[in-house]
Amino acid sequence: MRALLLCLFGLVTVSPDLAVAQMKLPSKAAPAPGGSEVRYFTSIDGLMSGNADVVLKEIRQGKTVTAAVLDVCYPVEKGSERKDRFVANLTVSGQTLTGSTQSIGDKLPVTVNLARKASADGFEFRGRITIGQAVTEVASTDNSDLSEKEFLDNQTTDDGITPAPKDFTEVSPESVGVRIKLDAALDFLKGLKGQEVELGLSSLSISCDALRAGEQTINLTADPERSAALIAKAKATPGVVTAGWTTGIVEMDRTIRFAAADWRDGDKINKDKIAAAVSAVLSKTLAAKAAGSTWNANTGKLTLTFKRPSEIYPALGLTDSIEVTALVSPDKPGASDRLMLWISSPVTSTIDEGAGPKLNLSEGAGGEEEGGEPEDDNGSVEALAREFKGQRWDIDKSTWK
Repeated sequence: MRALLLCLFGLVTVSPDLAVAQMKLPSKAAPAPGGSEVRYFTSIDGLMSGNADVVLKEIRQGKTVTAAVLDVCYPVEKGSERKDRFVANLTVSGQTLTGSTQSIGDKLPVTVNLARKASADGFEFRGRITIGQAVTEVASTDNSDLSEKEFLDNQTTDDGITPAPKDFTEVSPESVGVRIKLDAALDFLKGLKGQEVELGLSSLSISCDALRAGEQTINLTADPERSAALIAKAKATPGVVTAGWTTGIVEMDRTIRFAAADWRDGDKINKDKIAAAVSAVLSKTLAAKAAGSTWNANTGKLTLTFKRPSEIYPALGLTDSIEVTALVSPDKPGASDRLMLWISSPVTSTIDEGAGPKLNLSEGAGGEEEGGEPEDDNGSVEALAREFKGQRWDIDKSTWK
């Protein structure tokens, strides 16, 4: 029920549709008219097995509640990623809060009947909420309320999108974010079909925050050489609120920056030359033979594979297959005479490539915990910096060195 009361922002006495339109976070805390006080509950435990996202807004004269709005966002089915939401204007009669409305998505009838009582440790809510044929019993004690200022201070609205970064040290050149109105999102998503771009699957799950804001953020991955054009096109699309770069795979401690002149053909990055140079360096640092390289047309990522004899049980003649991902881009949006190169930590798997019947091997079968520290790359980033005559990032000073 904690989530249930999170949605009760705007006090309205009009139709449900208009109420939804008015359920916006106030831009700043302000006293309610007539000396009344606005208080919020954002924690009413237990509603819908704890899966509902709730906000209850109350307007009080002294200790007396004069009006209330309940905004509840919830999964349409247990375990479902899809959310529905209702906003109910509640009638106050003594300690009883009642109201009816319709859910916004599935248009199901909703009735609310709650008894509210102050207690030594806060406030207690009991009663029931009915959505369609589903009835939720409410029995929640020890709930604390917040002032409007406290409520606003707890809200987070940063979507991480930077429309015009000065460089790619805090955002990633392949990672694009688009914030768009919900009613325009479907057409935008359909327009991505057939395009050389990857859509983050999590973008299709509309959160409760997105439902309340009326906007969702769509995360895309594109070749850095095309990301600026993708952002410009998105900005010109109806319903788009903002578009820009966001955080992605690039980690500055595994990135080098170098002069672009020797690594371009005209205005295009010479990817074959880059791949060959990186592969040659990593073959030495990883003590492995290059086994292939592929560029992803959608994301611009380079995947390099290497192989070497496994030392885990030499008599079996097993093979270590090593995979490294890389990304090359200009060091900032727009024209630049420098490129930056990021490489991942190596990922090693052991396989049996010998003649005849083969062992079927699985990682972690010996009971060791998975994860942990990244594999040692034996100085690969530093070796690449020497090969490309490049700079490393100084994390302490936040500058290239």
